[in-house]
Amino acid sequence: MMGPVLAACLLIILSTAWISQANGALCKKDGGVCTCNDKTKSVDCSYKELTAIPSNIPTDTDRLVLQGNKLSSLPRTAFHGLNKLTNLDLQWNELQALPAGIFKELKNLETLWVTDNKLQALPIGVFDQLVELDELYLNSSQLKSLPQGIFDKLTKITNLDLQNNKLQSLPNGVFDKLTELKTLYLRNNQLRSVPNGAFDYLSNLGTVTLHTNPWDCTCNDILYMAKWLKKKQDEGLGGVDTAGCEEGGKAVLEITEEEAAEDCVYPNTTTAIPTTIITTLASSNDDDIPELPVPQENFQKFLGYQEPDHLPTQPQCLMSISGYLGLMMSLVLTSAAILYVIHFLKKA
Repeated sequence: MMGPVLAACLLIILSTAWISQANGALCKKDGGVCTCNDKTKSVDCSYKELTAIPSNIPTDTDRLVLQGNKLSSLPRTAFHGLNKLTNLDLQWNELQALPAGIFKELKNLETLWVTDNKLQALPIGVFDQLVELDELYLNSSQLKSLPQGIFDKLTKITNLDLQNNKLQSLPNGVFDKLTELKTLYLRNNQLRSVPNGAFDYLSNLGTVTLHTNPWDCTCNDILYMAKWLKKKQDEGLGGVDTAGCEEGGKAVLEITEEEAAEDCVYPNTTTAIPTTIITTLASSNDDDIPELPVPQENFQKFLGYQEPDHLPTQPQCLMSISGYLGLMMSLVLTSAAILYVIHFLKKA
């Protein structure tokens, strides 16, 4: 009678190992891919070749690092339940779009990194719930346009980085609500001018970078910026003298009304999400988007043994190569144990 008992024990052990391997958000010591810190409430899943966000991220996580992976898309519920987050790092991935509502539960977020992705546009209102945000890094993300009012709810932000994108224009009033802004990075875009009054409400601005843009100093739209830069240079604002005209190499702040006498004619640009993205989103439905569970376990349980009743409800698509091999080995041994039990029972 010891045969079935031993086989059952083996099944239990292997099932527990499978749970540990399958749960991609577990700490390294438990067979997962992420590094977790109970004291700082941080979860670091950076540079793991991930193509989706791990499940089972504790709801009391304060800092979540997902940089340097291969994330190309995210479900709109990716961060739901993580309302304690203050720092979220998504930089150096392959994100092509951000779904509307993806940040709606992150009302305590203070720093958001989306640097170095493949975003060409942003959904209207995608940042509206981030009312505590202090720093937003959207640099090097291939943005071509910004929706109207995209930053209107970010009234506490002090650092906004939009450099190294492909912005061709700025919406009217895009910075009007950012009265606490101290640094603004706009260098290395495709801007030819800024809307009249674009910087009027930035009373706390200490640094602005505007160089490496094709500023059109022959067009009268540049006159607002020229006068504003001249005034801010006299007030000691850093970076204003580096904005140069596309032709002639003259500083924008030196341009006169006689030099910028032409009417401005620019090709139409849009702040909407590209048609290809809209089509993709419209053709998908919620059933196509994986709902990754976020259980309520605290960090103590998260870092330790996972009871069988916490078996993941969906397949985990994230794990290291070693974790994957371990899972396959566990499945092979489990199958062997099942076959052994069946064979023993038939023989009995």
